Amino acid sequence: MIGSYSERVKNPFNEWKKNERKKYERYLESCISGNNQAGRKLRLGVKPEEVYTIENWRYVKRRENYQAIIPGNTQPGHIKGIARFAPKSVRNVISIGLFVSLVLGIAAWWEIDLLLIATASGGLSIAVGFALKETMENYFSYLQIRKEEIIQEGDRIEIEGYNGIVYKITPRVTYIKHGLNESIAIFPTHQLITSKIVNYSKDFKIVPAKIKIGVSYIHDPEYVTSILIKIGKRIMNEIKDERGQHMVVQEKCPYLEENLPSCGCDKDILVDIEQPTVRFSEFADSSLQFDLWLFVRDYTSQFKVKSHMRMMIYHEFKKYGIKIPWPVKTVYQGDEAKEQEYDKMFESSRQEVKKEYGLGDLGKAGIDD
Repeated sequence: MIGSYSERVKNPFNEWKKNERKKYERYLESCISGNNQAGRKLRLGVKPEEVYTIENWRYVKRRENYQAIIPGNTQPGHIKGIARFAPKSVRNVISIGLFVSLVLGIAAWWEIDLLLIATASGGLSIAVGFALKETMENYFSYLQIRKEEIIQEGDRIEIEGYNGIVYKITPRVTYIKHGLNESIAIFPTHQLITSKIVNYSKDFKIVPAKIKIGVSYIHDPEYVTSILIKIGKRIMNEIKDERGQHMVVQEKCPYLEENLPSCGCDKDILVDIEQPTVRFSEFADSSLQFDLWLFVRDYTSQFKVKSHMRMMIYHEFKKYGIKIPWPVKTVYQGDEAKEQEYDKMFESSRQEVKKEYGLGDLGKAGIDD
């Protein structure tokens, strides 16, 4: 006998059907009673307008950075509006075209001179065309933006020095909301085609969070590097958003080490460098300059991550006696020896950090950006 099994129930298939039926009964009860994520009571046979089709589901998930979609969070008719590609102006043009065709048909039936009507209409069309030149530019730019998906609602863009989130695109104007909700800028829609635009949300969402830090010349750069790497690793593991997801993109989600499912921080890996990254960048006038950066999940995450990086640098530098010098010139009169003696008090703790965290890829051969 190659293998064996023990039968726990007499009819496993029937037991499975009973369990499945109970599961769907609980699901139906949650829908009817309103005890669900949306907190709404649903009726049998009535399809809510907020239900996403598979095409719109992909679009909304991408726009919301692949966060969970909760039914009922949008106003009624929102999904219907997304699914409808043709704007209201297109439908109006179709109606006008049908009306004009009907008028021409009646004129031909009454044997009215169509050449005279065409000549008058042509002159009028030229005048109207010049008057509506910018309007038509906006309209056809809108169609091109929608067709080629150059920019979409929810994208973070920078246009003519204004940085914000695309709030609404219409055939006439485009509303761009400031990232800190300070204002809403209104641009003619054709400007999105003719102007230089930086799109921070197109195709990928990985953004570097980079800060510069200066330390005193009395410190060994290798010790400083190891401490900064320790800080970067702590940031990668500890800093999360309001949903409990890691904000720094990494090759392997730290939750997997705890036998938990990935939060998605390892979903898009477009960088092939070792994180965190530390660079000894400059011999400045009053300090040794270092760069520390990590790659975060989206544009807005960098601000929170950089704030935590600075906070952690302050505390870790105090812990290991690393001084951040004032940006002034100091005349030493025998104090340097005293400072070096003070600096040696932290030698053993710095060696432990260097031994545990190393220097990252700072000492490796290669070409950096």
